[in-house]
Amino acid sequence: MTRDDLFNINAGIVKGLIEVAAEVAPKAFILVISNPVNSTVPISAEVLKSKGVFNPQRLFGVTTLDIVRAETFVAEVAGKANPQELTVPVIGGHSGDTIVPLFSKVTPSVTIPDDKYNDLVKRVQFGGDEVVKAKDGLGSATLSMAYAGYRFAEKLLKAAKGTKGLVEPSYIYLPGVPGGDEIRKIAGVDFFSVPVELGPNGAEKAINILGDITDKEKALLEVAVKGLKDNIEKGVSFAHNPPQK
Repeated sequence: MTRDDLFNINAGIVKGLIEVAAEVAPKAFILVISNPVNSTVPISAEVLKSKGVFNPQRLFGVTTLDIVRAETFVAEVAGKANPQELTVPVIGGHSGDTIVPLFSKVTPSVTIPDDKYNDLVKRVQFGGDEVVKAKDGLGSATLSMAYAGYRFAEKLLKAAKGTKGLVEPSYIYLPGVPGGDEIRKIAGVDFFSVPVELGPNGAEKAINILGDITDKEKALLEVAVKGLKDNIEKGVSFAHNPPQK
């Protein structure tokens, strides 16, 4: 299939699922994991708006797979045995060069050698291609995606029950989440992945970590935003004008 074929199929499936969810569970937390997330989350938002039940704090694009990859690959470079000891923020979107790992914000801090920086960025952005190649075209990153979905859902469920201090990056509608407007002014897009403080209401706060990123990260962000604008527009357009069958 071409990318357009894949988009139309997945976009149509997501649109149909969200239409039903809006009717039967209008207050549910909705976690969109179906690619292309950069477009399927805006589709979901438009459908929920049309049904009069859109709550931006309850709509999430799951970008946790990018975080898992970033933790794993940075741990390898930094010589850490357990990737989960690291917190590696990844912002932007959830495909290719819309994915922006912020190595300057890793905690505890690590040093990425200059000669490994670009390759490490690309590996986080295009790690899925490695899996497809390893499977010789017969599959994709299904297990790691399942783990990522579990990890995000578990955090959200714990936060919903009152556990404090749970933060996970997610692709959200910035104008509808506390703290999001500040980030929107910098990023210039409505949908964007940033660390999100989770709680009983869902996305309690979007955390702005864009203030003092490095020049390399600013350059990556500029490229990401260009791609995101197109992806978001494509999703919104599909929601309002789906192709006729």
